[in-house]
Amino acid sequence: MIGTLYGVSLGPGDPELMTRRAWALLHSSADWTYPVKRKQGESYALKIALAAGLEVPENSTELVFPMTHDREILAKYWLQAAQVVLEKLQAGRDVIFLVEGDASTYSTFQHLAKTVAGLDEAVAIETIAGVSSFHAAAARAKMPLADTDDTVAIIPAGYGIEMIENMLLDFDTLVLLKVKPLLDDIISLLERKELLSQSCFIEKAGSSEERIIHNVLSLRGEKVNYLSLLMVHNSHRMRGELIRGCRKK
Repeated sequence: MIGTLYGVSLGPGDPELMTRRAWALLHSSADWTYPVKRKQGESYALKIALAAGLEVPENSTELVFPMTHDREILAKYWLQAAQVVLEKLQAGRDVIFLVEGDASTYSTFQHLAKTVAGLDEAVAIETIAGVSSFHAAAARAKMPLADTDDTVAIIPAGYGIEMIENMLLDFDTLVLLKVKPLLDDIISLLERKELLSQSCFIEKAGSSEERIIHNVLSLRGEKVNYLSLLMVHNSHRMRGELIRGCRKK
């Protein structure tokens, strides 16, 4: 019998945001795997499990996924991780991969799952849904993502300032993930568009290290954590006539 690979979403940081399904799998006999940026490095996903009062089981294994955009390097590490996981699965063991936030949203798990499936298509793979960082951030900052017929876009800030500026024209709420490298440029854009008062910065949403900044301008020149995002609500956006629940331009 081949084991099942589970992508277990743990939420953005608050262990109380774990689902009952995730909690049950964490207490099962499945082998734990979790991502690190380098060997014996810190794993944010593992920290969430530990914050819930769980202990790392003896059958746990770290999987290295370096912080790089080089797809050749990443493919090498995805393959190495998949081979480690597959060995466990083919021995009849279930394997859970710990995921911060939601495993379907910008998650390393999807790359791992595809690589494992490519090595052995007989492997059963299941994704356990979880609370995403932007949903937790919106709740904590008391800043709703959408109301009535509002439109919402969620993108990595790395798409660039020009793309962000264009999307502000088409969406009522814009969630920018991974804002660290472009934060000052984004602040300048929001200042120019007179949207600073309608923006909020959230770092490590839901964790004990959470930081919520409504005065976004105060962050100019500051180095922020990688696990940070910006929410922008554009009440200035031109909108069409509402027809049967949809807006017509």
